Amino acid sequence: MQSFPSLKRPAGAALLLLMLSSDLGVARQQPDAKNFPFPEKLSYRIEWRMVMAGSAVVELSRSGQNWQTTLNVESAGLVSRLLRVKDTYRVIGTDHFCGINSSLEAQEGKRHTSTTMLFDNSRHKLAYSERDLIKNTSNQHEIDIAPCTYEISGALQSLRQLKLETGRVITLPLTNGKKMVTAKIEALGADKITLNGKNYPTIRYEAFVFDNVLYRRKGRLFVWITDDSEHLPVQLQFQMGFPIGNVTVSLEKQETS
Repeated sequence: MQSFPSLKRPAGAALLLLMLSSDLGVARQQPDAKNFPFPEKLSYRIEWRMVMAGSAVVELSRSGQNWQTTLNVESAGLVSRLLRVKDTYRVIGTDHFCGINSSLEAQEGKRHTSTTMLFDNSRHKLAYSERDLIKNTSNQHEIDIAPCTYEISGALQSLRQLKLETGRVITLPLTNGKKMVTAKIEALGADKITLNGKNYPTIRYEAFVFDNVLYRRKGRLFVWITDDSEHLPVQLQFQMGFPIGNVTVSLEKQETS
């Protein structure tokens, strides 16, 4: 079964959680102390083909002058019976969410891997390491990166600091540890999203990361972020085509401290 695993790796996704910002073609807004970013915990429901496929919990907290994002993704129901998934992803980013370091422990069926990324921003290099904990094998390499390069969750957090007009397109340097690309995101327009009986006025974005951009797989990624001071990512949808189809990630609960 290929559907759910494609969602939960930082290079793939349930991590959700994508995307993005750049200072190309649009001026960065200065963060307001009363607005995002702030420490929070967001709980999401993952649905595949109209059934519960898993859950994702994203926690944002301060780490000195930097920000730490922790993502826990776990499969549920039918997906767990077909392929159990339990992933933990942690990343430290700068005050603007540029990458500093990240780690992923992924348990997916019979696979169990540990992956790290270390961003050397002074040298504009990224050191990537992946270890197979079952086979006891490892792979390391180094790639060139831009002065401020995002991994996938940092890109989403950075997008939350912006408010783009409909039709505006921005780009940013984005990496999955295997390559760095200049990814594009477009503000498509205003949508109203209803979740658990609550209406959210949102801006819908499309992040162009599939089709041999960051990921080889064909697909589309849409992100809905509230049009208010909190800029909550209330919904993401992966449109992957046959045989996977659509996977929707919807906000269930927000907790702030």
